[in-house]
Amino acid sequence: MARRLKPSENEAVQARREALRRREMRLKEQARQAKRIRPLVTPEGAALNLRIASASERAGAFLLDFSLQIMAMIIFSWLLAVAFSEMGFRGWQVAGSIAAVVIFLLRVFYFVFFEIGRKAATPGKRALGLRVAARDGGRLTANAVLARNFMRELEVFLPLTLLVMGAEDDISNWIRLLALVWAGIFVFFPLFNSEKLRVGDLIAGTMVIHAPRVKLKRDITSVDPLPAAEKHAFTTAELDAYGIHELHVLEDVLRQSTPDIKTRVADRIRAKIGRDKAEGEDDLAFLEAYYAALRARLEQRMLFGERKADKFDTR
Repeated sequence: MARRLKPSENEAVQARREALRRREMRLKEQARQAKRIRPLVTPEGAALNLRIASASERAGAFLLDFSLQIMAMIIFSWLLAVAFSEMGFRGWQVAGSIAAVVIFLLRVFYFVFFEIGRKAATPGKRALGLRVAARDGGRLTANAVLARNFMRELEVFLPLTLLVMGAEDDISNWIRLLALVWAGIFVFFPLFNSEKLRVGDLIAGTMVIHAPRVKLKRDITSVDPLPAAEKHAFTTAELDAYGIHELHVLEDVLRQSTPDIKTRVADRIRAKIGRDKAEGEDDLAFLEAYYAALRARLEQRMLFGERKADKFDTR
């Protein structure tokens, strides 16, 4: 006969089972999150691990943006109605024409306006901590933003327009069915690829990623005094060539790299900022001085609310 467990032993077994269950759930969640990590090497050789936005996050951001668009359309239409209410039927015709044009422009260029800016994100994306990025790791171009957003007209708004057509004949019903199938294919397309890309993303070479706020690491100059920094002076333009990301890379170079790598990095920085190597100048001293000056410049800008994420940030 099986030995009956004492209450204390039974509780211990239950606790172990619960611990194993939680560990299994944690491992599954880690595996699920790992699938959303996309390693990327930029054209400059910087290795990044980007977290891809999920389909639900992208849908949530779109619904927020769509709600903002609807609110703006309602407010604008109401203002037009008030402005043209005393002109009678002709006034309503003029107001309707103006509203149709403005609503079309708002629908088309709302996403373009925000994504072509420095944040590369609409209000909906920013609310969920997302942004648009180029899949090759380069700079997000205006052509890519225009392409991905004009494709949205074909993916979403064109079939929606066909679905709300007023006629009720057989041809219109078939058109509605076709529009419904068309919209379904494009809406659910992100569910069937690992990077959750829309068709517009495939055409434009873009993706939507998480964009956590960048924080400066601990200053290595607070531990290791850098007297070499006093021997070099850098202009504002020379320091504004790089941002927080490059500061972190430079810090890793100073901490861990070989002298040969330090020399190559120093040469690349000099070429970037347009400065020639002075006779007898030590590369390590130059890097330490530039690191200290760049960090001070970035911290100064952050005090005024300016956060330069990387060298592509034109702020």
